[in-house]
Amino acid sequence: MLTSTVKESKVDVLIIGAGPAGLMACNALSKNGVKVRIVDQRRSYGLADRLLKEGNQLHVAAFYNPSTNGGIELTDRVPDVTAPTARYPFELTLHQGEIEAIFLDSMRDFGVEVNRPVVPISIELSDDESVLDDLNAHAVRVVLQHGARKEGETEIVHAKYVIGADGAHSWVRKSLDIAMVGEQTNYIWGVVDLTPDTDFPDIRNRTAIHSHNGSCMIIPREGDKVRLYIQLDAKSGLLTSNGRIDKSKAQPSQLLEIARKSLHPYSIQTPEMFEWWTIYIIGQRVASKFSVRDRVFIVGDACHTHSPKAGQGMNASMSDSHNLAWKLTHVLRGWADRSLLQTYEFERKKYAEDLIDFDKKFAALFSGKPRTEEDQDGVSHEEFLKIFQTFSGFTSGIGIHYAESLITSQIHQSSAKGLLIGQRILPQIFIRAADSRPVEIQDLLPSDGRFKILVFTGNSSQPEQLQHARNAADEMENALSRLTGGKIFSVFDIFAISSATKADVRYNELPHLFRSHWSKALIDDTDVTGKQGGNGYKTYGIQPNGGVVVVRPDGYVGMAAPLDGIADIASYFNSFLKLSPQ
Repeated sequence: MLTSTVKESKVDVLIIGAGPAGLMACNALSKNGVKVRIVDQRRSYGLADRLLKEGNQLHVAAFYNPSTNGGIELTDRVPDVTAPTARYPFELTLHQGEIEAIFLDSMRDFGVEVNRPVVPISIELSDDESVLDDLNAHAVRVVLQHGARKEGETEIVHAKYVIGADGAHSWVRKSLDIAMVGEQTNYIWGVVDLTPDTDFPDIRNRTAIHSHNGSCMIIPREGDKVRLYIQLDAKSGLLTSNGRIDKSKAQPSQLLEIARKSLHPYSIQTPEMFEWWTIYIIGQRVASKFSVRDRVFIVGDACHTHSPKAGQGMNASMSDSHNLAWKLTHVLRGWADRSLLQTYEFERKKYAEDLIDFDKKFAALFSGKPRTEEDQDGVSHEEFLKIFQTFSGFTSGIGIHYAESLITSQIHQSSAKGLLIGQRILPQIFIRAADSRPVEIQDLLPSDGRFKILVFTGNSSQPEQLQHARNAADEMENALSRLTGGKIFSVFDIFAISSATKADVRYNELPHLFRSHWSKALIDDTDVTGKQGGNGYKTYGIQPNGGVVVVRPDGYVGMAAPLDGIADIASYFNSFLKLSPQ
């Protein structure tokens, strides 16, 4: 009898694809203590500081349009990010490989590496309902081939969940017969990365150029590099008979020559080398579904494709993983039932569809001919600028607004009028009550898999209001203890934010639940210089008698309530969290 030499293994989550979306998911899950494995067939959180250090900041967007002398001229310069809720009012550009390197280094801190080259051969989802209903069951069987050659070692991985992060031509999506819905446009664009030698004055600003010779977008990158997006004529001869791009018919020097025509009267020299280049046709498609039986999920380009020029591609892909990772973490820890997983498709598919709708408008305007005195049907600067600014929050990801759902309850929106339920918590500086140090609230809410509860106690230096806060604490502690089997701080992180002044506050008088550590007690006042902090209650729309704001593990506001509305907070959590986490 022959003994099988096929290797078998078990894992909580298997991620197929190690691009930004896959690495984002892997980093988030490994940070949350999930047993995760990531594979890729290619050879080959707490991340903001490094991104800011290595990336290039875009503060201004410039717009050029046809001039009367036949070239182009500067029409306008505006802030690149106009979303009023932006903590960092700029865009950051960094090469995909560098972003992946940041994730890879972070993953190594948790002992996780990408296995490559590994090729998935088959994926099989159990059809046994009892297995699918058992959240601890390894319901997905994936066969992997190690090495690029067919004679490489074969491995069978039994996974509880699988994430397909394997790009626009996703093997996972195709294997599960998930259709892509949408269309391919007639817009053809070339992309060139280079270190420019030019007299163009806005080469270090994000710049949109509409000229009689086509459109061009300039995206400054790290160091001295820039990326040029160059509109190509559909009659350029670059398409094959079946509508695909034939890259053999073009060279980066040819793309740069087309860009030169758009940049006239400014010049740009041919570099000694091109960093990278490609040609693509804009396709605008969304997957018909983002998950199969709440066991296999697709993220990033595997479930939506669109133009990259507005900067949404990688942002959207990583946001998919950011949305999914905490939900998988809660289910795997036994904190939530599978209904939580169903909110991934509900939230992210709607976002992807909205993204495609926006992309159609943006691509049409950017690829269209500019309006001139001779051509009044063309795209006006005012028209282009309006969509640019209107969708600034959308393209940056800041403006994502999740609809009412199991985890987004608008029942008490009036309790925090300045915060939109379903949007990210707004940046705000508060003061630590114990040492008067200013702190940014977003820095206190890391993506560690826990819900954050912000308790606005009102003026706790007033005895009557302090008693009101203590009553709320007693009710909240009872509710959360029942929900978590007494392990409140495994699932929740709780902060008190008092409106007392730094001169009057006594933070140790606050209920212990609201200050499990001295650093958790904050006040809404300015720092000792009077330059930072203050007006937090006003900005968030919190009433003087206090309130409660629930922030989801992904940083989005899930619910708000008055200070005496703890029963509604409990009902919110009871709708998807399970009793007594493991």
